[in-house]
Amino acid sequence: MPQNARTRPLCHHCDGFPAVAVTTGQRTPTGQRQTITATCPACHGTGHTTPAAALARAAR
Repeated sequence: MPQNARTRPLCHHCDGFPAVAVTTGQRTPTGQRQTITATCPACHGTGHTTPAAALARAAR
């Protein structure tokens, strides 16, 4: 039995990397780059999507 079995499919928009740090181009007073966190709008930061069959059952 494979140990890497996935129970839910990965989000095809972010490929399983739902949150990323993006630099703003500015620096903080200590000299570090200022960053913001952006999450995937398709999966809402989970990295997974709901299978289509589950969506069809929920709509009934």
